[in-house]
Amino acid sequence: MTEPLPYFLAFGAGIAAGTLNVIAAAGSLITLPILLFIGLPAAVANGTNRIAILTQNVVAVAGFRSRGYADFRGGSKLAAVTVPGAVVGALLAVEVPDVWFRRILAGVIVLAALGMFARPKPPDTQAVVKRGAAAYLTMFGIGVYGGFIQAGVGILLLIAFYHVLRVDLVRANMYKVFVVGVYTIPALIVFLATTGVAWGIGVVLAAGNGIGALIGTRIAVRGGEPVIRRVVGLVLLLMALRLVTW
Repeated sequence: MTEPLPYFLAFGAGIAAGTLNVIAAAGSLITLPILLFIGLPAAVANGTNRIAILTQNVVAVAGFRSRGYADFRGGSKLAAVTVPGAVVGALLAVEVPDVWFRRILAGVIVLAALGMFARPKPPDTQAVVKRGAAAYLTMFGIGVYGGFIQAGVGILLLIAFYHVLRVDLVRANMYKVFVVGVYTIPALIVFLATTGVAWGIGVVLAAGNGIGALIGTRIAVRGGEPVIRRVVGLVLLLMALRLVTW
Protein backbone atom coordinates (compact mmCIF):
# COMPACT_ATOMS: atom_id res chain seq x y z
CA MET A 1 0.00 0.00 0.00
CA THR A 2 1.88 3.06 -1.31
CA GLU A 3 -0.85 5.72 -1.69
CA PRO A 4 -0.67 8.37 1.07
CA LEU A 5 -4.44 8.77 1.56
CA PRO A 6 -4.95 5.53 3.56
CA TYR A 7 -2.23 6.59 5.98
CA PHE A 8 -3.69 10.08 6.43
CA LEU A 9 -7.11 8.54 7.06
CA ALA A 10 -5.65 6.11 9.59
CA PHE A 11 -3.74 8.85 11.41
CA GLY A 12 -6.78 11.16 11.66
CA ALA A 13 -9.04 8.31 12.74
CA GLY A 14 -6.46 7.32 15.35
CA ILE A 15 -6.44 10.79 16.95
CA ALA A 16 -10.23 10.87 17.13
CA ALA A 17 -10.46 7.30 18.42
CA GLY A 18 -7.70 7.70 21.00
CA THR A 19 -9.34 10.80 22.46
CA LEU A 20 -12.76 9.18 22.57
CA ASN A 21 -11.50 5.87 23.98
CA VAL A 22 -9.78 7.50 26.96
CA ILE A 23 -12.71 9.75 27.86
CA ALA A 24 -15.40 7.13 27.27
CA ALA A 25 -15.15 4.34 24.69
CA ALA A 26 -16.15 3.21 21.18
CA GLY A 27 -13.20 4.71 19.32
CA SER A 28 -12.96 1.42 17.44
CA LEU A 29 -16.27 2.30 15.78
CA ILE A 30 -14.21 5.00 14.05
CA THR A 31 -11.07 3.02 13.30
CA LEU A 32 -12.54 -0.33 12.24
CA PRO A 33 -14.73 1.13 9.45
CA ILE A 34 -11.74 3.18 8.25
CA LEU A 35 -9.53 0.10 8.15
CA LEU A 36 -12.23 -1.78 6.23
CA PHE A 37 -12.63 1.18 3.85
CA ILE A 38 -8.89 1.15 3.22
CA GLY A 39 -9.30 -2.42 2.05
CA LEU A 40 -8.17 -4.64 4.91
CA PRO A 41 -10.04 -7.93 5.47
CA ALA A 42 -12.25 -7.85 8.58
CA ALA A 43 -10.06 -10.13 10.72
CA VAL A 44 -6.87 -8.30 9.70
CA ALA A 45 -8.52 -4.96 10.46
CA ASN A 46 -9.56 -6.28 13.86
CA GLY A 47 -6.00 -7.36 14.62
CA THR A 48 -4.38 -4.21 13.21
CA ASN A 49 -6.61 -2.10 15.41
CA ARG A 50 -5.07 -3.79 18.48
CA ILE A 51 -1.67 -2.25 17.70
CA ALA A 52 -3.22 1.19 18.11
CA ILE A 53 -5.25 0.16 21.17
CA LEU A 54 -2.12 -1.08 22.95
CA THR A 55 -0.19 2.12 22.16
CA GLN A 56 -3.08 4.33 23.18
CA ASN A 57 -3.52 2.68 26.58
CA VAL A 58 0.18 2.69 27.44
CA VAL A 59 0.19 6.45 26.78
CA ALA A 60 -3.05 6.92 28.73
CA VAL A 61 -1.79 5.00 31.78
CA ALA A 62 1.32 7.19 31.85
CA GLY A 63 -0.86 10.28 31.51
CA PHE A 64 -3.13 9.34 34.40
CA ARG A 65 -0.13 8.47 36.55
CA SER A 66 1.49 11.85 35.90
CA ARG A 67 -1.73 13.48 37.17
CA GLY A 68 -1.87 11.46 40.37
CA TYR A 69 -4.23 8.68 39.27
CA ALA A 70 -2.52 5.30 39.51
CA ASP A 71 -3.20 1.95 41.20
CA PHE A 72 -1.11 -0.65 39.45
CA ARG A 73 -1.59 -3.23 42.19
CA GLY A 74 -5.40 -3.17 42.14
CA GLY A 75 -5.51 -2.74 38.37
CA SER A 76 -3.15 -5.67 37.79
CA LYS A 77 -5.33 -8.08 39.77
CA LEU A 78 -8.39 -7.10 37.79
CA ALA A 79 -6.53 -7.09 34.48
CA ALA A 80 -5.14 -10.58 35.11
CA VAL A 81 -8.68 -11.97 35.10
CA THR A 82 -9.41 -10.46 31.70
CA VAL A 83 -6.39 -12.07 30.02
CA PRO A 84 -7.79 -15.63 29.60
CA GLY A 85 -11.10 -14.10 28.53
CA ALA A 86 -9.35 -11.96 25.92
CA VAL A 87 -7.57 -15.01 24.48
CA VAL A 88 -10.89 -16.85 24.17
CA GLY A 89 -12.52 -13.82 22.57
CA ALA A 90 -9.71 -13.29 20.07
CA LEU A 91 -9.83 -16.95 19.02
CA LEU A 92 -13.57 -16.58 18.43
CA ALA A 93 -13.05 -13.37 16.48
CA VAL A 94 -11.03 -15.04 13.75
CA GLU A 95 -13.84 -17.56 13.13
CA VAL A 96 -17.19 -15.78 13.65
CA PRO A 97 -18.98 -14.25 10.61
CA ASP A 98 -19.31 -10.46 10.46
CA VAL A 99 -23.08 -10.57 10.97
CA TRP A 100 -22.62 -11.95 14.48
CA PHE A 101 -20.24 -9.10 15.29
CA ARG A 102 -23.07 -6.63 14.62
CA ARG A 103 -25.69 -8.60 16.57
CA ILE A 104 -23.50 -8.98 19.65
CA LEU A 105 -22.53 -5.31 19.56
CA ALA A 106 -26.21 -4.32 19.36
CA GLY A 107 -26.99 -6.32 22.50
CA VAL A 108 -24.04 -4.81 24.36
CA ILE A 109 -25.19 -1.29 23.55
CA VAL A 110 -28.64 -1.98 25.00
CA LEU A 111 -27.10 -3.30 28.22
CA ALA A 112 -24.69 -0.37 28.36
CA ALA A 113 -27.49 2.16 27.99
CA LEU A 114 -29.48 0.50 30.79
CA GLY A 115 -26.40 0.46 33.01
CA MET A 116 -25.73 4.16 32.62
CA PHE A 117 -29.34 5.02 33.55
CA ALA A 118 -29.22 2.92 36.73
CA ARG A 119 -28.63 4.74 40.01
CA PRO A 120 -25.81 3.18 42.03
CA LYS A 121 -24.85 4.05 45.60
CA PRO A 122 -22.60 7.12 45.76
CA PRO A 123 -19.08 6.07 44.82
CA ASP A 124 -16.27 6.25 47.34
CA THR A 125 -13.65 8.46 45.65
CA GLN A 126 -10.95 7.29 48.08
CA ALA A 127 -11.72 3.58 47.79
CA VAL A 128 -9.31 0.99 46.55
CA VAL A 129 -10.99 -1.27 44.00
CA LYS A 130 -13.22 -3.68 45.89
CA ARG A 131 -12.55 -7.24 44.82
CA GLY A 132 -14.86 -10.22 44.91
CA ALA A 133 -16.26 -13.11 42.87
CA ALA A 134 -18.78 -10.86 41.08
CA ALA A 135 -16.04 -8.43 40.10
CA TYR A 136 -13.76 -11.14 38.76
CA LEU A 137 -16.52 -12.90 36.80
CA THR A 138 -17.50 -9.55 35.32
CA MET A 139 -13.92 -8.83 34.30
CA PHE A 140 -13.53 -12.26 32.68
CA GLY A 141 -16.69 -11.72 30.62
CA ILE A 142 -15.54 -8.26 29.56
CA GLY A 143 -12.18 -9.77 28.61
CA VAL A 144 -13.95 -12.22 26.27
CA TYR A 145 -15.83 -9.39 24.58
CA GLY A 146 -12.75 -7.17 24.40
CA GLY A 147 -10.72 -9.91 22.76
CA PHE A 148 -13.59 -10.64 20.42
CA ILE A 149 -14.39 -7.23 18.94
CA GLN A 150 -13.04 -4.44 21.24
CA ALA A 151 -15.48 -1.75 20.03
CA GLY A 152 -17.47 -0.45 23.01
CA VAL A 153 -15.58 -2.46 25.64
CA GLY A 154 -14.68 0.75 27.47
CA ILE A 155 -18.37 1.39 28.14
CA LEU A 156 -18.65 -2.04 29.75
CA LEU A 157 -15.59 -1.40 31.89
CA LEU A 158 -16.83 2.02 33.00
CA ILE A 159 -20.16 0.52 34.01
CA ALA A 160 -18.44 -2.36 35.82
CA PHE A 161 -16.07 -0.12 37.75
CA TYR A 162 -18.77 2.45 38.53
CA HIS A 163 -21.58 0.07 39.53
CA VAL A 164 -19.87 -3.14 40.66
CA LEU A 165 -16.70 -1.68 42.17
CA ARG A 166 -18.17 1.74 43.07
CA VAL A 167 -15.33 4.06 42.09
CA ASP A 168 -15.90 7.49 40.54
CA LEU A 169 -15.73 7.85 36.76
CA VAL A 170 -12.30 9.49 36.68
CA ARG A 171 -10.78 6.58 38.59
CA ALA A 172 -12.89 4.18 36.54
CA ASN A 173 -11.25 5.60 33.42
CA MET A 174 -7.82 5.11 35.00
CA TYR A 175 -8.55 1.45 35.71
CA LYS A 176 -10.14 1.04 32.27
CA VAL A 177 -7.08 2.07 30.25
CA PHE A 178 -4.81 -0.09 32.42
CA VAL A 179 -6.97 -3.20 32.06
CA VAL A 180 -7.45 -2.77 28.30
CA GLY A 181 -3.71 -2.26 27.84
CA VAL A 182 -2.94 -5.53 29.63
CA TYR A 183 -5.45 -7.81 27.90
CA THR A 184 -4.71 -6.32 24.47
CA ILE A 185 -1.26 -7.94 24.51
CA PRO A 186 -2.46 -11.60 24.38
CA ALA A 187 -5.29 -10.65 22.01
CA LEU A 188 -2.78 -9.08 19.62
CA ILE A 189 -0.58 -12.17 19.83
CA VAL A 190 -3.54 -14.34 18.78
CA PHE A 191 -4.17 -12.18 15.72
CA LEU A 192 -0.46 -12.15 14.83
CA ALA A 193 -0.40 -15.95 14.99
CA THR A 194 -3.56 -16.43 12.91
CA THR A 195 -4.74 -13.74 10.50
CA GLY A 196 -1.79 -11.37 10.77
CA VAL A 197 -1.87 -7.55 10.88
CA ALA A 198 -1.06 -4.68 8.50
CA TRP A 199 1.99 -3.22 10.22
CA GLY A 200 2.37 -0.08 8.10
CA ILE A 201 -1.18 1.13 8.62
CA GLY A 202 -1.12 -0.17 12.19
CA VAL A 203 1.90 1.92 13.20
CA VAL A 204 0.40 5.09 11.69
CA LEU A 205 -2.92 4.38 13.38
CA ALA A 206 -1.09 3.78 16.66
CA ALA A 207 0.67 7.15 16.38
CA GLY A 208 -2.70 8.85 16.01
CA ASN A 209 -4.20 6.89 18.91
CA GLY A 210 -1.26 7.84 21.11
CA ILE A 211 -1.77 11.55 20.42
CA GLY A 212 -5.49 11.16 21.03
CA ALA A 213 -4.77 9.39 24.33
CA LEU A 214 -2.79 12.39 25.56
CA ILE A 215 -5.66 14.69 24.65
CA GLY A 216 -8.28 12.41 26.20
CA THR A 217 -6.37 11.96 29.46
CA ARG A 218 -6.14 15.72 29.97
CA ILE A 219 -9.86 16.17 29.27
CA ALA A 220 -10.86 13.28 31.57
CA VAL A 221 -8.84 14.52 34.55
CA ARG A 222 -9.64 18.21 34.16
CA GLY A 223 -13.30 17.79 33.26
CA GLY A 224 -13.97 15.13 35.87
CA GLU A 225 -17.11 13.04 36.16
CA PRO A 226 -19.61 15.51 34.56
CA VAL A 227 -17.65 15.63 31.29
CA ILE A 228 -17.19 11.85 31.23
CA ARG A 229 -20.89 11.26 31.89
CA ARG A 230 -21.92 13.56 29.02
CA VAL A 231 -19.44 11.99 26.61
CA VAL A 232 -20.53 8.47 27.56
CA GLY A 233 -24.17 9.40 26.88
CA LEU A 234 -23.25 10.89 23.50
CA VAL A 235 -21.18 7.83 22.60
CA LEU A 236 -24.08 5.50 23.37
CA LEU A 237 -26.33 7.57 21.09
CA LEU A 238 -23.79 7.56 18.26
CA MET A 239 -23.23 3.81 18.64
CA ALA A 240 -26.96 3.18 18.38
CA LEU A 241 -27.22 5.35 15.26
CA ARG A 242 -24.23 3.61 13.74
CA LEU A 243 -25.86 0.21 14.22
CA VAL A 244 -29.08 1.40 12.57
CA THR A 245 -27.15 2.50 9.46
CA TRP A 246 -24.53 -0.32 9.43
